[in-house]
Amino acid sequence: MATVTFDKATRIYPGADHPSVDELDLHIADGEFLVLVGPSGCGKSTSLRMLAGLEDVNSGRILIGDRDVTDVQPKDRDIAMVFQNYALYPHMTVRENMGFALKIAGTPKDEINQRVEEAAQILDLTPYLDRKPKALSGGQRQRVAMGRAIVRKPQVFLMDEPLSNLDAKLRVQTRTQIASLQRKLGVTTVYVTHDQTEALTMGDRIAVLKDGILQQVGTPREMYEAPANVFVAGFIGSPAMNIGTFAVEGNHAVLGPARVELSPATVAALTPEDNGKVVIGFRPEACDVVSEEDGVSIPVTIDLVEELGSDAYIYGTLAGASDVSLGSGSEETSNQIIVRVPPRTAPGRGATIHVRIRPDQQHQFSAATGRRLPA
Repeated sequence: MATVTFDKATRIYPGADHPSVDELDLHIADGEFLVLVGPSGCGKSTSLRMLAGLEDVNSGRILIGDRDVTDVQPKDRDIAMVFQNYALYPHMTVRENMGFALKIAGTPKDEINQRVEEAAQILDLTPYLDRKPKALSGGQRQRVAMGRAIVRKPQVFLMDEPLSNLDAKLRVQTRTQIASLQRKLGVTTVYVTHDQTEALTMGDRIAVLKDGILQQVGTPREMYEAPANVFVAGFIGSPAMNIGTFAVEGNHAVLGPARVELSPATVAALTPEDNGKVVIGFRPEACDVVSEEDGVSIPVTIDLVEELGSDAYIYGTLAGASDVSLGSGSEETSNQIIVRVPPRTAPGRGATIHVRIRPDQQHQFSAATGRRLPA
């Protein structure tokens, strides 16, 4: 096994005016499961392809263990990739697909069979070894692709959105299997996805990219509870965090009829560049319903209530303030507020509730830089 290091690795495509990956600095520990996540076009797949040797590195270095592989051919990097489209040979059986790379490498036939049988047992594929891909379900094909990577016993697994072709139920089941399998094998794994739910549930750590720039690296809990900036706050979490830009008035933040308390540390951290503004974020579960007389609350006019059995989600807008933006996600135009409440307690559509953010679950960000401010 091995560590993986991106040392200011940059990729600029010919004719592009800015890098697709810009000075990526990232260290992945031996045996770690790291998830690269971000919106489409953020550079996550390019980063993975740079590590695989399928994209040139214009500046910086990539190391696997202590070995600089920046200019090493893909076949000599001791990595194995699992693709979105499985990339199985349709005319070969499962056994032949899984053992093909070893056959090309000149591995003895007995050893190939042994490795294939071991991988098939791990992946519950033993009954399907003599079938061809067309006779398998999507989930089984994905496990065959995993098996083909496992039999090679590489130093690093690279997975490029391997679950995106599966239906929702199978995706949940398979992501659990992949995470469990990785921990059993202990192989360093870099996993690319645009689905932040996959990132939160699978990774030891998550690296969030935007426009080719690394935004934050941390454990799923760190990313959820202490996002480094407004983008990470709005991207990580489902439903997304509610975010709005408030005016600072003394030790309160005000947006239309909404009023939120600010700590002395937050007020002290504001700079002249913030121009008397602060960005406030709170997750749907971070609120308590209070009375209108509370005075420090956010009034929400209800548009829709989703009853989910164990929880209920209120979807609404800031009451009496149609021209202001306070809503779910990091998009500045969003005005849909999402609040989680106990089941069967929400009033009907058109009613107004007042919610107060719990102080220990309120997030503050600089209006000028978007960076996190002390609570």
